[in-house]
Amino acid sequence: MKVGLGADHAGFELKKRIKAHLAGRNELVDFGVHDTTPSDYPDIAEAIGEALIGGRIERGILVCGSGVGVCVAANKMPGIRAGLCGDHYSAHQGVEHDDMNVLCLAARVIGEQVAFELADAFISARFSGEERHVRRLKKVLAIERKYLK
Repeated sequence: MKVGLGADHAGFELKKRIKAHLAGRNELVDFGVHDTTPSDYPDIAEAIGEALIGGRIERGILVCGSGVGVCVAANKMPGIRAGLCGDHYSAHQGVEHDDMNVLCLAARVIGEQVAFELADAFISARFSGEERHVRRLKKVLAIERKYLK
C-alpha cells in the first residue's frame, strides 16, 4: 500500500519513527516536515489530502502534538475522512466501518509502541463494504456535497 506520512514540528520525531517501522512493508511518501523547526500543521494536512484526492497515495498518516489540528485541517478537504485515534479498535474500525483514509496521531499523548500498533491496524484494515456501512458512508458524502456548494 502507498502511504503518505506527514507531521508538523511537534510530530516530526514520532513520524520519523513510524516511517522506520513501516519501511519495507509499504511504499512510503514523506510529505515533511523534515526537522523540528516550527511549522504549521495545516500545510502538511493539505499536502496529504491533495495526494489522496489526486490518487498519488492510498492512505495518509498525520502527526502533530495533539493530533487535533491535523485532523481538523484534513477533514476540511472533500473526500478526506480523517480520524484521531489513540486505541487499536478505532484505528481499524474507522477504516472497516467509516472508510477512514487518514489516521491522525497525537505525538505528545501516545507512545511510540502505541503509534506503531495504530499505524499497523490502520494500514491492514479494509472497508467492509457491508450494506449498512455503505449506506452510512453515502450519507456522509451527501453532507459533504451539500456544503461544498
